[in-house]
Amino acid sequence: MSHKHIETEAIRTQLERSQYLEHTSPLYLTSSFVFEDAEDMRASFTEEKERNIYSRFTNPNTSEFVAKMCKMEGAEDGYAFATGMAAVFSTLAALLNSGDHIVSAQSVFGSTHTLFTKFLPKWNITTSYFKVDEVDKIESLITPNTKILYAESPTNPAVDILDLELLGNIAKKHNLILVIDNCFATPYLQQPIKFGADLVIHSATKLIDGQGRVLGGVTVGRADLVREIYLFSRNTGPALSPFNAWTLSKSLETLTVRVDRHCENALKVAEFLEGHGKVNWVKYPFLKSHPQYKVAIKQMSQGGSIVAFEVKGGVEAGRKFLDAIKMCSLSANLGDTRSIVTHPASTTHSKLSEADRLEVSITDGLVRVSVGLENVHDIINDLNQALEA
Repeated sequence: MSHKHIETEAIRTQLERSQYLEHTSPLYLTSSFVFEDAEDMRASFTEEKERNIYSRFTNPNTSEFVAKMCKMEGAEDGYAFATGMAAVFSTLAALLNSGDHIVSAQSVFGSTHTLFTKFLPKWNITTSYFKVDEVDKIESLITPNTKILYAESPTNPAVDILDLELLGNIAKKHNLILVIDNCFATPYLQQPIKFGADLVIHSATKLIDGQGRVLGGVTVGRADLVREIYLFSRNTGPALSPFNAWTLSKSLETLTVRVDRHCENALKVAEFLEGHGKVNWVKYPFLKSHPQYKVAIKQMSQGGSIVAFEVKGGVEAGRKFLDAIKMCSLSANLGDTRSIVTHPASTTHSKLSEADRLEVSITDGLVRVSVGLENVHDIINDLNQALEA
């Protein structure tokens, strides 16, 4: 039975019950599964029979998590990974060959950028970048060797928005595989497949778990592409553990109520910051001042949990702001119940030159706030006292 609403899918998709008829799915903490006889074993290994063989391939807990994600994203199939970056790397490695080319938005997660610039070139796979405000240049970057068009929306950490429908049309016109990192939005706020994406990637460590407990990643989308990703991953071993899959599957049951509160809090935080004298600018997808506001409201149902803003005074002011924070966490994670503050120029992107940081919209005073589920007045009070300090 298929339900129409994703919160119902997240709660009511259950693949396995044991003889005990438990209400919630049991944990399958096993590395392998046994066979009834020689014929059962033969048919399983030749894939004439669909069944669990080994937890590096499939496990009932990972299968349930993937099934939920597919229903929520409107995808045909998927595969779950140990981390979000395992999902990114395995997806690209499974689909690309030596000599292939990627066209990517320049504003991507730091580790994805390192993958594109340092590791994929080892296998003669190259990447050309376009800026988020120069999407009209995308087609000029496409070559006969281009195979993948890649983007995040909203972007990390500057919360820029890319027009997914536009990217989908370009990918279709040039027969490219459109891969979208949907981590910031979650399938609740945005479904890129509706706009032409072939594959959607999540770091499930973020809002999918939402409580800072486990690592995980997932890629969902076209069944033929997922088949290649599955075969690559089955042999290279980046599989999600059964325990983490069970945790993430349970987390999806509360995703919509959590994200509703994240968005409600984040909009109030963004509005507060926009009127603060120590702040140069604020970026939040559902603020009318956001450069891509019209695109955001076209493809997202709410603005998400991440607010970016610039403190007046550059790198030093950003560092002082972090030092003055009392309640919010200083952490490398995001999408947690707890509000988290980071200053990319002095931390995650400190190894880049100022010019390189500016290329990806990271100014010296940029602060990223992952707005949590605390009372919004407490979050605002903490940010306010840190700005005043």
